[in-house]
Amino acid sequence: MNTASFIADRIQASPTNRFSGLVIRISLGATIISVAVMIITVALAEGFQQRISEKVFSFWGHIRIQEKQPGKAIIAEEIPIRHNEALLQTLRQQPGVHSVHPFATRYGLLKTREQMEGVMLKGLDRPEQFKQLAPFLEEGGLPALTDSGFSRDLLLSRYSAQRLQVKTGDSLLLYFIREGSAPAAKKMRVSGIYKTGIEDYDQLFAIGDIKLIRQLNQWDPDQVGGYELFLNDPRTMEQAANTLYALPDFPATWDAISVKEVSPQLFDWLQMQDLTRNVLIGFMTVVALINLICCLLILVLERIKMIGILKAMGATDWLVQRIFLRFGLWITIRGVLIGTSIALVLLWLQEKTGFITLDEAAYFVDKAAVKIIPWQVITIAAGTMVSSFLLLLIPSWLVKKISPVKAIRFT
Repeated sequence: MNTASFIADRIQASPTNRFSGLVIRISLGATIISVAVMIITVALAEGFQQRISEKVFSFWGHIRIQEKQPGKAIIAEEIPIRHNEALLQTLRQQPGVHSVHPFATRYGLLKTREQMEGVMLKGLDRPEQFKQLAPFLEEGGLPALTDSGFSRDLLLSRYSAQRLQVKTGDSLLLYFIREGSAPAAKKMRVSGIYKTGIEDYDQLFAIGDIKLIRQLNQWDPDQVGGYELFLNDPRTMEQAANTLYALPDFPATWDAISVKEVSPQLFDWLQMQDLTRNVLIGFMTVVALINLICCLLILVLERIKMIGILKAMGATDWLVQRIFLRFGLWITIRGVLIGTSIALVLLWLQEKTGFITLDEAAYFVDKAAVKIIPWQVITIAAGTMVSSFLLLLIPSWLVKKISPVKAIRFT
C-alpha cells in the first residue's frame, strides 16, 4: 500500500473530531441520496412515458393511413378508401413494419331503457386487432367476429358502462343517424368492458366489427376508413410515415400520419417530462458535488498541521493532493454503490407491489411505472464518479498554497 492510500485510509477510519465525522457522513449521505434519486427519476420517467405511449399505440397503431383530411380531429369520421391488397403487401414488406390492419369509425348513440350515451364506434376487421386491446380489458371478453354478417359484440369503456348502467352480457340498442331517413337501430351485446385510463378514449370510443359500419354506411365490402400500421420500433414513426408516403404506388390522395400528429397534446406533455427529469438530475448532481467539495475543503483546513509536517518531511504537493483525492473518491464510490443499490431495490419493490400510486384521471396510469435501462444506470454512476473526481481537484489544489512552516505553527 502506498503512502497516500495509507494516510487517506487512516483519516477515513479515525476523523480528528466529531464535527469532521459529521461532515463526512453528511457528504456520504448526500451522494447516496443524489445517486438514488437520479436513478429512480430516470426509471420512473422512462416507465411513465413507455406506459402512456403503449396505450396510445395499442389503440391507434403507430401510423394511420387514410384519405387526406387536413385538420381532422380524432373524433371525426374518415372518408372511405378502397382496399388495395397490392399496396398493403408493399406496406407490410417495408423495413420495420410489423403489421397493417383496416379500421373505420362512425358516430352512434347507445340506448338502454333508462339511459343514453353518444359514442364513436371504432370498427376493427381482424381478431389480432382486438388482441391489441386485451391489456385494457377489465371484464368479459373481446368481441368475437363472424364469417357471415356482422358481430353484435361490443366492447364498452368503463366510463360508458357506468353511464349506461350496463354490465357484460347485457343488451342495448345502437342508433345511427342517417341523412334523409330514419335512424338505424341495431341490437348489440356488451361482450367486455375496457379502461385505458386516457379520458379522451374512455369517454368516447366503443369497439366493434367494421362490417357493421360498412353496412350502415352502405359501403362496398372492399371499403375501409383507413389502416393502422404497427412498427417494430416506435421511435421511427415520423421517418417511416414519410417513407411510406413517398412510395411510388402510394395514392396521391392518401396520407400517412404518425400517431403523434393524431394526439399532439399528449405527446407534447410526455416530452415535457424529459425537461422535468433533466432539471431534477442536474439539481441532484450539483447538490452531491457541492457537498463533496465542502467536505474536502473542511478536511484540508482541519489537516493543515498534518500537511505542513508531510511537506517538511519531503512529501510533494501531488502526494498530499492524492491523499485528499483518494479520500474524496472513497466517499463518492461508496455513495454511488449504496445509492445505486437503494434505487434498484426501491424500483424493484415498486414494480412488484406498486406502492407509489397516482391519480389516473390526471396521469392516465394508476401507479408509477418502472423501466430500468442498464446503460442509463451505468451512465449515472460513472458520470457521478468522473464529475466528482474532476471537481475534487479544486479543493486539493489548496495544498500547493500551504507553507510548511506556517502550517506547522497553525493552531
